[in-house]
Amino acid sequence: MSFIRKVSMLPLAAILGLASAGTALAHAHLKSATPADNAVVAAAPATLELHFSEGVDLKFSGVALNGPDQKAVATGTPTHAGNDEASLAVPVIGKLAPGKYSVQWHVLSKDGHKTKGSYSFSVKP
Repeated sequence: MSFIRKVSMLPLAAILGLASAGTALAHAHLKSATPADNAVVAAAPATLELHFSEGVDLKFSGVALNGPDQKAVATGTPTHAGNDEASLAVPVIGKLAPGKYSVQWHVLSKDGHKTKGSYSFSVKP
């Protein structure tokens, strides 16, 4: 292979290397939730389900639920929904009155990266 041909292949190798590094450095990002972000539900949910882009460690992950008055709503211990390591199922213990609720979550992904975020949903009167 000529020197010029080898040099012209360097940009392609660099691009491929960066693409694979992005996958290796990925964090657990929230893909979907039930209730969904900005959803308006007729009945208060008994469980919050959060689905992430990769597996999360239950011991170092959690969810906080706050009501319309910004007071914490009691929740149970998170588990994996349906044995899916990329999910959290959080029982809602407290009663949800009509209004807007905020969900704050934090997770430690299986690759050791921490991420956090929030979303909201509303319960109809």
